[in-house]
Amino acid sequence: MDPTSERENSSGQLGETSHRSAVALHINGTPRTLTLDHRTTVLDALREHLDLTGAKKGCDHGQCGACTVIVDGRRANSCLLLAVAHDGARITTVEGLADGDRLHPVQEAFLARDALQCGYCTPGQICSAVGMLGEAADGFPSHVTGDGSAPARLTAPEIRERMSGNLCRCGAYPRIVEAIEDVAP
Repeated sequence: MDPTSERENSSGQLGETSHRSAVALHINGTPRTLTLDHRTTVLDALREHLDLTGAKKGCDHGQCGACTVIVDGRRANSCLLLAVAHDGARITTVEGLADGDRLHPVQEAFLARDALQCGYCTPGQICSAVGMLGEAADGFPSHVTGDGSAPARLTAPEIRERMSGNLCRCGAYPRIVEAIEDVAP
């Protein structure tokens, strides 16, 4: 590899020899093609290239869940996903959950239960809740569920376990669990 291919020039920009590729992503139902540096995460592609700022950069290490989006039907921390590795993926952000002016039932429940305080983690919490509801419906077990031989009942302990990857510094957890219970089957 040419040692200059990854260097920044004096203005902080990557040199013309940086490694970039065209990446096709289906974002909230709309096909988008971006030419991205190979190191660009899905989170940065959403925020910096598509102006979709719902997913937040919290820890940038996959530990807080503020960047949670739904990728090909499964929730994922977008700060850990390289965009080039997800060429062709279908990504749903919090902005894509609503159907026109009608909010997604999880979004409605979060509003009805006042399941937020500062709101920074809320988009990730909502996307994680939507993904978690799908995982439970598909029979994915959790630590609380046990061996997975029976369908998971989404009790408060089950919801807390399944949502444990999403942190809220304000401590809105009781209301978040209540909102999810409101929409759980």
